[in-house]
Amino acid sequence: MSQQRILLWHRNDLRLHDSEPLHEAISSGAQIVPVYCLDPRHFGETSFGFLKTGAFRARFLLESLADLRSRLQSLGSNLIVRRGEPETVIPQLAQQLNIDAVYYHREVTAEEVTVEKGLRRTLKPLGIKMRSWWGATLYHPENLPFDLTGIPEVFTQFRKQVEKNATIDPAFPAPKALPTLPEIEVGAIPDIEDLGLEAPRDDDRAVMRFRGGETAGFDRLQAYFWEGDRLRVYKETRNGMLGADYSSKFSPWLALGCLSPRYIYEQVQQYERDRIANNSTYWLVFELLWRDYFRFICAKHKNRVFHLSGLRGLRMKWKEDWERFALWQDGKTGYPLVDANMRELAATGFMSNRGRQNVASFLTKNLGINWQMGAEWFESLLVDYDVCSNWGNWNYTAGVGNDARGFRYFNIAKQSKDYDRNGDYVKHWLPELAEVPANKVHEPWKLQPVEQKRFNLRLGVDYPNPVVDFMQSVRANEKVYNAGIK
Repeated sequence: MSQQRILLWHRNDLRLHDSEPLHEAISSGAQIVPVYCLDPRHFGETSFGFLKTGAFRARFLLESLADLRSRLQSLGSNLIVRRGEPETVIPQLAQQLNIDAVYYHREVTAEEVTVEKGLRRTLKPLGIKMRSWWGATLYHPENLPFDLTGIPEVFTQFRKQVEKNATIDPAFPAPKALPTLPEIEVGAIPDIEDLGLEAPRDDDRAVMRFRGGETAGFDRLQAYFWEGDRLRVYKETRNGMLGADYSSKFSPWLALGCLSPRYIYEQVQQYERDRIANNSTYWLVFELLWRDYFRFICAKHKNRVFHLSGLRGLRMKWKEDWERFALWQDGKTGYPLVDANMRELAATGFMSNRGRQNVASFLTKNLGINWQMGAEWFESLLVDYDVCSNWGNWNYTAGVGNDARGFRYFNIAKQSKDYDRNGDYVKHWLPELAEVPANKVHEPWKLQPVEQKRFNLRLGVDYPNPVVDFMQSVRANEKVYNAGIK
């Protein structure tokens, strides 16, 4: 009897550790054929005409594929890379290589599920089985104290029940060796230009250079936890915006599955045993739980997370004001905290969590602009784009999410003083404000002409006047929001 062959379909799980499909394939004694498809649909446009995958995220993906291939080669295997739709590419490979089954990690959102269903349809007539596993979250759905249809609509209720009644499974170990591939051309990993994108330029003002792959993910965790010993103060520093180590920065590796949340959790446990257990070590796991929650909510509510009315079904009248949206995109709203964060995003593909909350609030609560436009802009630019976390957070900030608390907005002036008291962050990204003193830099529109001259700043020329009056715009958009509730 010939050896069974299993095609291991990699998606957002570009790692060898904590991979149940890989573990099961190895346990079966089969010959394993790892495959990744660069789906051209991922490099098209969003519904509002933005690049679906921007340059920073694309580079991170290609680096992650190169690292996965290298790690597979070190174990005696390799990664087959093809450009094309999985529904077409995988059946062709399966027939060419006499594949018996396709193993993969399943996803929960519309585009990914459609691909899974399409692949299942094309493989069924060929007699090729598909087996899927859950692998993106800290908690496995089977270990939750409720099924996915019963996920609480409020995060705090979810958290309390999970922390009290659920367990976290141990991570699957990475293999020590793998069987060789059958005879086949593995295919080249393309250059970013082959995907229709320009290679991104590294900006020396960036918090760090995010390099894709499992190896780089391990290195980042080692640097943050063990070498820098930063986990002990995570809760106190996590709302920072300037520098590499105010937060873990694990999100890009989590988004592509280069790091498993269960592996991170086990490293936290080790840190608590070897160093210290405190509010900060708890809080990092707390943030992983938020990430779980968004994925479970998407699994429960399906496509509603993408609807204009959001998970709450609110029928609001959102604007599609492209002129003001462009000011927001380009960091030219006249509000320094908003502008600095948007310029950082454009220049680096990254922005702090605190920054994301502020700019999303400003777009929706001050400009009254369709939140979906903001969500798609983030999808295009963010190096750590995760479909469930991104769209779940935009639902929440826009006030249309399941756990949203009505018309809540971020007071940009207060946020600026709370989290950038000396103006170091805004001056880092807005050099035109470099000479404005800390007590005035967050509200430059209040500068008198004599002060502008003294600080080498011309409002309306070097830096824009505010696009809206802050409180007037809040009140106007609150009326629109309340009308949508009735």
